[in-house]
Amino acid sequence: MTSPPPVRPHPDILRTDRDYHEVRVLLLIVSVSEHRPGPGHIDGLTQLAKLDFLVRHPRFAALALEEVGEEDPRLHLNAPDARAVDSPGIRHRYGPWDERYYTVVGALVGRGLIRLGEGGRSRFTLTPAPAGSRLARAAAASPPWRPVADRCAAVAEAAGRLSGHRLTQLILTRLPRTRRDDLREPIR
Repeated sequence: MTSPPPVRPHPDILRTDRDYHEVRVLLLIVSVSEHRPGPGHIDGLTQLAKLDFLVRHPRFAALALEEVGEEDPRLHLNAPDARAVDSPGIRHRYGPWDERYYTVVGALVGRGLIRLGEGGRSRFTLTPAPAGSRLARAAAASPPWRPVADRCAAVAEAAGRLSGHRLTQLILTRLPRTRRDDLREPIR
């Protein structure tokens, strides 16, 4: 088994690094699995993509989710990275999407940090493995990852129980669009 991705600070250069995305997605999966009440897992890539979009774009989370708002300190909206876009999602007919999820999830499964399962609303579920939970706790305890971990917890609490379809509806109806024909455009 290869070693887990390193937990290191995420200056701008790491925002394009796969390790950064793997740790963020792992933090989100662990947050959703620990949120109660909830299913204890993420139901497929659609739910993952929509939840991760809200983590990556915390000001959109404040607009889309009733349970969190601009005053919620867990969103860290005053942090320098709150307005930065690590790598923009692409606007698709069914909401934001990033092709990177295939490789990120595959890497996390391959390293034994998350498990694919069955029994959810989707074809497969994503749950943390014990090694993934330990790595996520270590990342969340480090100052550079604390804002990301807090955002994951806020999004998991507010929306972790919602289906990917329901999250897509919230994002498409509550977030501003600049024009009607902006599909395939980066979301900034």
